[in-house]
Amino acid sequence: MANKEQSSILGALDKAKTQWYHVTTVIISGMGFFTDSYDLFVISLITKLLGRIYYQKPGSSSPGSLPDGISATVSGVAFAGTFLGQIFFGCLGDKLGRKSVYGLTLVIMTVCSICSGLSFSTDARSVMTTLCFFRFWLGFGIGGDYPLSATIMSEYANKRTRGSFIAAVFGMQGIGILAAGGVSLLVSYIFELHFPSPAYMVDGAASTVPQADYVWRIILMLGAIPALLTYYWRVKMPETARYTSLVAKDSEKAASDMAKVLNVDIEASSAEHDQARVSSDEYGLFSSKFLRNHGLHLLGTTTTWFLLDIAFYSQNLFQKDIFTTIGWLPPPKTMNAIQELFMIAKAQSLIALCGTVPGYFVTVATIDWIGRFWIQVIGFFMMMVCLTCLAIPYHHWTLPDNRIGFVVLYSLTFFFCNFGPNATTFIVPAEIFPARLRSTCHGISAASGKSGAIVGSFGFAALVKAVGMRKTLLIMAGISFAGLMLTFVFA
Repeated sequence: MANKEQSSILGALDKAKTQWYHVTTVIISGMGFFTDSYDLFVISLITKLLGRIYYQKPGSSSPGSLPDGISATVSGVAFAGTFLGQIFFGCLGDKLGRKSVYGLTLVIMTVCSICSGLSFSTDARSVMTTLCFFRFWLGFGIGGDYPLSATIMSEYANKRTRGSFIAAVFGMQGIGILAAGGVSLLVSYIFELHFPSPAYMVDGAASTVPQADYVWRIILMLGAIPALLTYYWRVKMPETARYTSLVAKDSEKAASDMAKVLNVDIEASSAEHDQARVSSDEYGLFSSKFLRNHGLHLLGTTTTWFLLDIAFYSQNLFQKDIFTTIGWLPPPKTMNAIQELFMIAKAQSLIALCGTVPGYFVTVATIDWIGRFWIQVIGFFMMMVCLTCLAIPYHHWTLPDNRIGFVVLYSLTFFFCNFGPNATTFIVPAEIFPARLRSTCHGISAASGKSGAIVGSFGFAALVKAVGMRKTLLIMAGISFAGLMLTFVFA
């Protein structure tokens, strides 16, 4: 029995040395996440520009802005699609196989990225309706990428470096956020160079040039490029051996696929040991046995991800409003429309470069020796500390001489979010659930997170308007504390 265990597919995968195919799987899966984060977060950069183009009131003393309801819908509609996509494709990944639906999500993302930059007409209502329609379906495709990318990487990785590999896939989210800022900087710089215009306070009508309407469309449509670049490699990937062997019950194909890509020599007959081990203990998602074995796991992954995403997405999507409130960004009327986009992209890129991206990759480097639990504890605790330190002396940070201190603390919040629960809530569901339910359970966990993102995207601006920025930051600190407590409860 020991020899069979040694030569079984599960044993071979767990003990396999890190090989080039592991790296290519990280790249292929990671580029999907790069596209996901680019498409989800780029919208926060262009909403001010959309307001100036489509909602400018002639003679107004201030530039046009999206009405609150439309702003929340434009920012949050993709999350509604993501929520549904995570559940739908998560379940489909366990029914049809990970590879079978992996390419489909990329097609949806590519088509809808391009269509997001188009519109059925030129009036404000038509443009916003078209944008929201295609961003909903863009989110639906993105939703499928969450459970499938995590599950595929988890099922290819060896036991020793599994956490680092899944974290590396998720870390491409940070690169995507940075790319959204970089692309926005480049496009706005080029258009400002060729189509200069006065500040709004100088000439309101001339401050938004007609060509500005191309800027946001180009930025959105460029999100299709990384998805297109990886489509071929995604559809060429073999199905994961864990799914083929344990769920599809095809030992020969599982052994053959792994022999090709991971340079391991496994006889098909040896995989029968894996099947025998799990077939006697199979149960469904809604069974009492699942509830006993994994009910608390699922409750833990859903609740902590929900709380985390309220804080994470509300702060990411409304960074520009926070920076404007503390005076770090110039008043909108002192800039033209394209200059304002440039300044917003510059500020958000700085936060991503100094806080967001380092947080992801510190997790990659440390997760397999610090462990998932302690990284999540440290992250939630430090988010709570940083947000509290921003909120309590909030007036202090709004003074011109202290704004740099605010930005440093704010960057640390993002660092510990990503060297913390933003990474671990993605990683853990890909590891702790059985293969036949792994994609489904990850999709449910991720969908719970996206429901938190919906709360954040629709509620943050309204909360700031109702209670002010200081109390809003305190509420975010309280949410982080709740996440910390739940981490201990469900550990």
